[in-house]
Order: sequence, then structure tokens, then C-alpha cells
Amino acid sequence: MNSPGSAAESAAEAPVCSAKGCRADAVWVLAWNNPKLHTPDRRKTWLACDEHREHLSSFLDVRGFLKDVVTLKEWESPA
Repeated sequence: MNSPGSAAESAAEAPVCSAKGCRADAVWVLAWNNPKLHTPDRRKTWLACDEHREHLSSFLDVRGFLKDVVTLKEWESPA
């Protein structure tokens, strides 16, 4: 029986990469905004592993959506 907060439960809740089919742990946060849909201050996020960070960043950047790329640790830390 797994108790709340067990290692198995924590692993299941760990953030994973947003790349299609990738289940690797997320390391990066790609903050983006589609100006046709969102107010200028709104930030949507994709998560990326080291392997997919450049590909996902390029996808957003070529469309003019990419606003920032920071580590997950930086994103989650209090201001």
C-alpha cells in the first residue's frame, strides 16, 4: 500500500516534457503568448527536457510566440 507522498506517487506527478511522445522529466519552462488570442501579459507554458528544449523553442519562436525560456527550478522559485 502506498501512503500519500510516497516515492511512487511523487514520480507519477513529476512534470514531464511537452514534446509529443516524450515522457522525460521536464527541466525547462518555455513561456509563450499568442498575441492574436491572449492579452500581452498572459503566459502559457510548455515544459521541455534537455533533448527537446531547442526544438520546442524554435517552433514557438518562428511564430513569434516565445517570450522566455527558464529552468523549471527558476520558474517554481518564489520571486
